[in-house]
Amino acid sequence: MSELNVTITDSAQEYLRDLLKKQDCEGIGVRMFVSNPGTPHAETCIAYSRPGEEKEDDLTIELNGLKAYFEARSLPYLEDARVDYAEDKMGGQLTIRAPNSRMPKITDDSPIEDRINYVLYNEVNPGLASHGGEVSLVEVTDEHFAVLRFGGGCQGCGMVDMTLKEGVEKTLCEKIPELAGVKDITDHTDRSQAYY
Repeated sequence: MSELNVTITDSAQEYLRDLLKKQDCEGIGVRMFVSNPGTPHAETCIAYSRPGEEKEDDLTIELNGLKAYFEARSLPYLEDARVDYAEDKMGGQLTIRAPNSRMPKITDDSPIEDRINYVLYNEVNPGLASHGGEVSLVEVTDEHFAVLRFGGGCQGCGMVDMTLKEGVEKTLCEKIPELAGVKDITDHTDRSQAYY
């Protein structure tokens, strides 16, 4: 594949072609993407893509009897990925290895979600980890607010408002000027893991 360095072995292509035939859907293909790209929670996924489900900016590649779509946002994280299928006693297993899926690959043109995750996982969470805490991005609203969820020692902590405003929001807004602010949707009534 010239535009994207992803290897889908012949055995994997054969396996995927067989799966698609069983779907009994004319024109069905597969779509490969990374959920939570550039974070420790990244997962590389292959899903069915029925006609019309592909996105306009997907990279489309015709394989041998198989149409594959690659999510545009995921392309940097799919670099050097390998999809393979190996027969075993239980039938067989499809494996996806994407060594760059968790690597932060951020530029000024990266989606705002990727830039927020980069700051959270590389600058904010290392400090919160000393208290057994972490914060993750839930979504970015149309008004450009980052909706966050605290976990671990931050959940139920009496100092979380200070951490949110003085630490997390200040850091994110300095690094990502178009961000309007942050909102916390954590249920802080659960104090079982709270640091304070």
